[in-house]
Amino acid sequence: MSDPADRGPDRTPPPRPSDRRAVHVRSLRPLAVHVRRWAGMALRWVVHAWRRSLQFRVVSTTMLLGLLVVLGLGSYLYSSISDGLEQDRIRSAQLETSRLTEVVQKRFDDSDRTSSSDLDVLSQDVIGGAAALGGDNERYLVFARSLGNTSDATVQTVLSGRIGLSSIPDDLREAVRQDPSRQQVTLVGVNDPQTGQAVPAVLVGSQVQVPLAGNYDLYVVFPLQREQATLDLITRTFAIGGFALVALVGAIAYVVTRQVVSPVRRAAMVAERLSSGRLNERMRARGEDDLARLAKSFNEMADSLQTQIRQLEGLSRVQQRFVSDVSHELRTPLTTIRMAADLIHDSRRDFDPTVSRSAELLHNELDRFEELLADLLEISRFDAGAAALDVDLVDLRDTVARAVQSAQPLAERWGSTITVTAKGSCQAEMDPRRVERILRNLVVNAVEHGEGRPVEIAIEGNETAVAVAVRDHGVGLRPGEAALVFNRFWRADPARARTTGGTGLGLAISLEDARLHDGWLQAWGEPGQGSCFRLTLPRTYGEPIGEAPLSLRPDDVPTSQRRTAREASDTDAQNPSTGRSAPPRDTTLHTPATPGRPR
Repeated sequence: MSDPADRGPDRTPPPRPSDRRAVHVRSLRPLAVHVRRWAGMALRWVVHAWRRSLQFRVVSTTMLLGLLVVLGLGSYLYSSISDGLEQDRIRSAQLETSRLTEVVQKRFDDSDRTSSSDLDVLSQDVIGGAAALGGDNERYLVFARSLGNTSDATVQTVLSGRIGLSSIPDDLREAVRQDPSRQQVTLVGVNDPQTGQAVPAVLVGSQVQVPLAGNYDLYVVFPLQREQATLDLITRTFAIGGFALVALVGAIAYVVTRQVVSPVRRAAMVAERLSSGRLNERMRARGEDDLARLAKSFNEMADSLQTQIRQLEGLSRVQQRFVSDVSHELRTPLTTIRMAADLIHDSRRDFDPTVSRSAELLHNELDRFEELLADLLEISRFDAGAAALDVDLVDLRDTVARAVQSAQPLAERWGSTITVTAKGSCQAEMDPRRVERILRNLVVNAVEHGEGRPVEIAIEGNETAVAVAVRDHGVGLRPGEAALVFNRFWRADPARARTTGGTGLGLAISLEDARLHDGWLQAWGEPGQGSCFRLTLPRTYGEPIGEAPLSLRPDDVPTSQRRTAREASDTDAQNPSTGRSAPPRDTTLHTPATPGRPR
């Protein structure tokens, strides 16, 4: 084995160009990612500012319109100045070429040279003397044999500078040959002999008679460096002045809009404070302009609203106190009446049939009156804000089982069967007493209005919520009634008496209980398809509900019908609970109305 040190210098071949390009591309990728990220952030910021700030929109629009005006006006002025300089240079070039043509023709006419070599020397002297290689009158001459010249004597092509015959367009030479009596003018691009840069130039062609040699063309090239420098200066001036003008217009728009937007922002802030309950907030009203009038009108509106709200609050407190006091005061005489009615009801067998029937009716109506009184007391506690939750981690399936068990005698009397299906984990933080009352109301309501048909209860949970859906197969609900069933004492047909034994407050109390849990209580129904009530509760009390685990519309209901926009809005207004999360929009479909029923 040889020592690595004896192998000589490292013979590793240098990286190939393709490898170097690959390394270069890989090194540029992070920069491109950062550029895209910054561009995306800037675009999102602009979109956010455009949507949120009226002042930003006004200033941006003003600057954009100002930039468009400056660009349009600058383009027009630049074009006008450029055309003016060009036309002025063409006229001066034509005059100068006419003078030079006369001078060159006179020199040839006055000469007495007869040989070609003498004419070559003369043409060199004449063209060299006529050219001006510098200054404001810089020009270059090309003296060449005309097209179609068949004379045997020839004069060499004479150039004053590096601009040769190849820079002369063929169509210009042909035009000079066909019409030698007038000048031919065109604009060409030539390389400046001094700087080597391409510049525009005016090219004027004419014809000269050379003794013994025939017709020769004289082309005078007038570079437009001075005019080009003038246009460059004008362009820079327009650019700097235009951007300065746009910036000045933007600053003016910012100052002007600030005077208008600031009071509007203050009004919005005061309105937000008013909506949050701070009814003493007012706007500052200074001066007599339109904004001051707006502030005064806003303050007057706030004063009127504050007065009316306080009046309504006073009336509401009086009504709540009246209902609470009456409910409490009625309990004592009701207890006495209950004792007497129970005594009469127990002795009804000793009475004649008419009095016995009256005793039974009195006993039944007293039961209903006690339920109504208890519901009124509960409603008064909700209205007074005195209702509180006793939250505990509960399995919703156990609560549903207790509610079904309490409603089972009524279901047997109506001939209805109650089936319960559950999926997944159904544990949630709730007040079991209040939730059981909600479910008992929903199950009893479904049995009473299910017309002896089966009642189906579904329980399911997801990551954020648990839900119970109670479905009956009764007459259903007419369009718009799903938004009214939770109103107090509401009946589908006001002309019908309340014969089902309910107080008319069960669903209203259930809705308040659902709201107290930050949950949802919603209704769906179609004539002939029955109805479905869904209770959705958050798994963790105080956390928002992401999505209901169960669909409000049953899967077995056909979706061929379509509802009108008004029907859809009526159904979507179903008294959702006012929690931290809003319930999803109901997609209930409705068919033509059929007779409804009280809820």
